[in-house]
Amino acid sequence: MEQLLPDQPVTGREHEMPDIHKLNTYLKSIAPHFGEVLEIKQFPSGYSNLTFCLKTATQEYILRRPPLGANIKSAHDMGREFLVLTRLKMHFGKIPSPIIYCEDESVIGAPFYIMQRLQGIILRASHAQQLRLSPEIFKSISEALVDTLVELHAIDIYKTGLDQLGKPEGYVQRQVEGWIKRYYAAETDSIDHMNQLAEWLKQQQPSSQPPAFLHNDFKYDNVILDPDNLSNIIGVLDWEMATVGDPLMDLGASLAYWSEAGDNPVLQSFNLTALPGNLTRQEVADRYAKKSGRDVSGIHFYYVFGLFKNAVIAQQIYARWKQGFSKDPRFGGLIHVIKALAKQGIESLKTQKI
Repeated sequence: MEQLLPDQPVTGREHEMPDIHKLNTYLKSIAPHFGEVLEIKQFPSGYSNLTFCLKTATQEYILRRPPLGANIKSAHDMGREFLVLTRLKMHFGKIPSPIIYCEDESVIGAPFYIMQRLQGIILRASHAQQLRLSPEIFKSISEALVDTLVELHAIDIYKTGLDQLGKPEGYVQRQVEGWIKRYYAAETDSIDHMNQLAEWLKQQQPSSQPPAFLHNDFKYDNVILDPDNLSNIIGVLDWEMATVGDPLMDLGASLAYWSEAGDNPVLQSFNLTALPGNLTRQEVADRYAKKSGRDVSGIHFYYVFGLFKNAVIAQQIYARWKQGFSKDPRFGGLIHVIKALAKQGIESLKTQKI
């Protein structure tokens, strides 16, 4: 097995890097105990919010800020993400501790927050060629992923006050309407399959399940694994889309990322779930149903919506790239991802399978 190392930051993309001098001046004024930031590096693999590693003489921290050119406040609200971490930390131990939130855009050009850095293994699709994980290990990791989602959804949102972080009534309808609106606002190419999916989703909305706290982007590269036991998830990252609503929306989002061996190679390149040993999408749904006690018989709608939502997210990033806000070459190829996700959704409508 290839030796797995904790996720490491690299020299950042210059136009995205925070100003270290302004940052230190701000930190000294509001948290003198924090220590001087000696070095800033960037985690280059994300497609949404920008993530940096701050190194002081004694500690490493994580700084998160919105991407350049983003104008979708609800999707890149640093204050809300910080609030989610603050409230959730008391009830779900698998998250980094939030430390500082700053809404003053003059410091680094955007609102940001700083949190604890958790050291562990993150499985990324780019690792696929180097990994030598056995099917048995992958099976245990994929099972742990499902079980962690069940654990999150088991939190009593009313006793913990987490229900205040969202509006569960009418959640599915708002999501469908909202993501369709976002798609057409960011549309750069006319894609017939996306138009067909949008119409189908408007007409096929199911009755909602009792609400739960949702991550909404739950997949391999958003969890941190224990280096000594890969089936032990020690951290869940990227809570920017967390809210309260129908838990099957969360499961559907995960299934939409969950590629299988027969899927379009473009989609397989974004996750490791197509490698031998991983549960299939149906096995994921079945395990979730067994562990949570929830009825997943209507999961097909949620899977198709998850594919559509992923395509919209890719479309928004692609649109920013096309407008020149990002020079990251990966973003220019996202048009092929959008089309592949849309085609996967249409195929699912034809076969009625996830």
